[in-house]
Amino acid sequence: MDIFLQQILNGLVLGSIYALIALGYTMVYGIMGLINFAHGEVVMLGAMVTITIVNALVNAGVSLPGPVILAIGLFVAIPACMLVGFTIERIAYRPLRGAPRLAPLITAIGLSISLQQIAILIWGRNYIPFPPILNQDVVTFFGASITKLQIFIIVLCLLIMTGLLVMVEKTKLGRAMRATSQNPSVASLMGVNVNSIISATFVIGSGLGAVAGVMVATNYDQAHYYMGYLIGMKAFTAAVLGGIGNLGGAVLGGILLGIIESLGAGYIGDLTGGFLGSNYQDVFAFVVLILVLIFRPSGLLGEKLADRA
Repeated sequence: MDIFLQQILNGLVLGSIYALIALGYTMVYGIMGLINFAHGEVVMLGAMVTITIVNALVNAGVSLPGPVILAIGLFVAIPACMLVGFTIERIAYRPLRGAPRLAPLITAIGLSISLQQIAILIWGRNYIPFPPILNQDVVTFFGASITKLQIFIIVLCLLIMTGLLVMVEKTKLGRAMRATSQNPSVASLMGVNVNSIISATFVIGSGLGAVAGVMVATNYDQAHYYMGYLIGMKAFTAAVLGGIGNLGGAVLGGILLGIIESLGAGYIGDLTGGFLGSNYQDVFAFVVLILVLIFRPSGLLGEKLADRA
């Protein structure tokens, strides 16, 4: 029972991060019907920029509490990632909005590779450690262990995801997003600036990605130029699992995927004598993706994509 609870807690930490990133994918898909394959690199940039700012403050001898230093780094990383997201929309999507759907996807993949290469030029190919400025005290919960940082990650993810859902359902911007998703032409006739709404969707998703990137870096105590590819693919899997274009589905899919990964790495690893253990944890996400595409391609809560006819 202790092992089961430990794997559930580990899965909740992973799943909360996946869900936060998956929201960026599903927002863009809900508005445009396209996948932003450069979103994982935005997550990576959020982590890299934050580590750079934190290291600069620590090396300068700034005597501030660790959470405050991290917040400063995050407040720099979020606008930087928002700017990158805005640029991605302007370069990869807006000029190709009337082109065949394959064109913007290929452009987004090209931007993804370009962002990786830019990261290599700035930060190099090696893993960058996260400075030990945060409280890593362990809390024991019914025999399972979780750090205070991981508890904070879960709580913050839930708060952000709840805030986003409320924003989409209750605010003027959210109504404009839903109108654009339903029918961009009619929304434009009703006074909605469709271009601005689409840009805002990319910007908001990129801001969420920046926060998620920092969570990944603090949870694993490191960041890498290639980290965005794998975690981005897992978050995309989470979005498909829950129902692409469905915000609630992205949250559900992310949490479920994290728990599936954690339980799979723990229990299947034991059953196979360690042959399929933590070293093969990444396999489970893509097995889930294959099974979902075969048996329920619309996802658990169903795909949400309006009829644009």
